[in-house]
Amino acid sequence: MAPTPTTMKAVEICKTGGIDVLEYKDVPVPTPKEGQVLVKNEYAGVNFIDTYFRSGLYKLNLPMILGSEAAGEVVSHHKDVTGFPPGTKVVYMDSQAYAQYSAVPASKVIAIPGNLTTEQAAAVFLQGLTAWTFIREAADVQPGQWALVHAAAGGVGQLLVQMLKSVGAKVIGTASTQEKLDLAKKLGAEWTVNSKEDVVAKVSEITGGHGVDAIFDGVGAATFDADLKMIALKGHLVSFGNASGPVPDFSILRLGEKNVKLLRPKVYGYVSERKDLEKYSAELFEQVASGKIKIAVHDVYPLKEVGRAHTDIESRKTTGKLLISLE
Repeated sequence: MAPTPTTMKAVEICKTGGIDVLEYKDVPVPTPKEGQVLVKNEYAGVNFIDTYFRSGLYKLNLPMILGSEAAGEVVSHHKDVTGFPPGTKVVYMDSQAYAQYSAVPASKVIAIPGNLTTEQAAAVFLQGLTAWTFIREAADVQPGQWALVHAAAGGVGQLLVQMLKSVGAKVIGTASTQEKLDLAKKLGAEWTVNSKEDVVAKVSEITGGHGVDAIFDGVGAATFDADLKMIALKGHLVSFGNASGPVPDFSILRLGEKNVKLLRPKVYGYVSERKDLEKYSAELFEQVASGKIKIAVHDVYPLKEVGRAHTDIESRKTTGKLLISLE
């Protein structure tokens, strides 16, 4: 293994704003502290949450290297860490992943099984754990229930559709173009609705007036009112993103008409304990290895072109996962 350099390339922000605040620069390679491993990153994932941090919607202590997940190879570790010897291929969800090296708590690192590549692991980890824990924990979807996925051709959307189908749900997908609707149907959505149409009326027709038992909404402001109209009695509404802007303030009394369970979950809360991270990661990797879910990569960007990746994901014109190459 080649010696670890003293400096590396990274993308940092010193203030919030548009893509112009993204700085591609040389920074020191971190030294692993107590409980940490040093990972030479090969791929980092691009996620909507990265744009929320960059824009200031979610607060950060600045300056900060962006990025929420990556996969690569352990090159060293603090003397108190065991179980991740140098050479181990790993994936993790942690901050400061837009960098060639990251010092990561060993408690957040998962070894990549031999039947998956680092690219596959980086492409599925955060979004896959998000989709799987939201289905299992947030909405507790049961076989035969109606489930609706907004932006069904997006990174999380594609995984939600496939996973919901695998647990026996009746899946409805929404998207803004026929091409995306066709993709959602190919992945397992038995019914699709163009988001530019009257989605509420279409869903009522599809479900025979029952409504949707579980709605997965990463769009936010533009779809929330329709969600409350489409949700079934005692349904779960999982609001997890702000692609169209954050949901405006509303009266909690609106939930009482149908006894709606409204959640605004984060994946980290479901995998904060090591046993849960290991459990859900193993289940996710098994689904990929067995072919139950397919990983779609929209594009792989050089680190210095992170701005283009942010522009693309914010355009909502992408399908599948966006990755950054750190090699």
